[in-house]
Amino acid sequence: MSRYKHPCQYPAGRLEMLTIDSPLLRDNPWGDPHQRQVPVYLPPGYDASTKQYPFMLYLAAYTGSGLKSTAWRAFEESVPERLDRLIGEGLMGPVVMAFPDCFTYLGGNQYLDSPGMGQYASFLHKELVPALVDRFRIAPQAEHRAVLGKSSGGFAAMRCGMDWPGQWGAVANHSGDAGFDVLYQRDFPAVADVLSQYGGDPMHFLKRFWKSKKVTGGDIHTLMTLCMAATYDPADEPACIRLPFDAHTCELIPERWARWQAHDPVQRVAGSADNLAQLKGLWVDCGSRDQYMIHYGMRRLHNTLENHAIEHIYQEFNGTHSGIDYRLDESLPYLYGKIA
Repeated sequence: MSRYKHPCQYPAGRLEMLTIDSPLLRDNPWGDPHQRQVPVYLPPGYDASTKQYPFMLYLAAYTGSGLKSTAWRAFEESVPERLDRLIGEGLMGPVVMAFPDCFTYLGGNQYLDSPGMGQYASFLHKELVPALVDRFRIAPQAEHRAVLGKSSGGFAAMRCGMDWPGQWGAVANHSGDAGFDVLYQRDFPAVADVLSQYGGDPMHFLKRFWKSKKVTGGDIHTLMTLCMAATYDPADEPACIRLPFDAHTCELIPERWARWQAHDPVQRVAGSADNLAQLKGLWVDCGSRDQYMIHYGMRRLHNTLENHAIEHIYQEFNGTHSGIDYRLDESLPYLYGKIA
């Protein structure tokens, strides 16, 4: 039950679970499942109609999954509940929305193709979306599709628009990773301190992490840094991680750090301007008190998009990185208006 509306006030959509057996994810470096559960939201009236619907893909944040995004929550709405309300209030029309589970041994995903993680971008675009179009009444044209997410999911939505031209009509990036020098470097000393307990060896840390009965915040931030390392600068040996800094002195290793920075959305706008210009809508927002300092990167991203004449909406709100799902009340109607 939502704390905002009685669940019976508006017609409710339903969730259908789709299982994808992915050849692309088979034999990924960390032994993560190649069979993935994908909850799919079908709007009120779907079963009684024969029409095709616009489609949205929701990418979960780091440590999240599609299963978590659709679950009941205390004191707030799940994403499907929010869709029911927004549709019921007439703020947007009915859509089909899919919530892929791309959780990994390293705690999450940036949804990129990387030999250090797996082919998750290709999984989404070459396997999942075609399977959804085949199974559900989704308008097949890219102009009727939107991709969105927050944090790592927002970063990934932005990269979908940058890297996969002609696949998406609109993108919403809520507090997505950007400005890597401010976002990631500030964690490196703390990560080095954690790894010092394991001889500076990331693989030793990972083995102990998954056996531990108690997980701390420092452990999660360390795990996240290792996930980024495997994604942005994969080692030559599968299921192995190399750090962008010296674990003993915490000095940056320039050539490795440069490979991280090459994935920063701020740095990629110039090479992706033509692809982004094909979008019918681009939404970018961030809290002005983001505890990971992402607002600085998002301001840079906004300025860079403006410098390259990429039409977009940029909003900064009084908030942090946490508890920002209410921002979907702004972005979902915007996206619907662009892809309907």
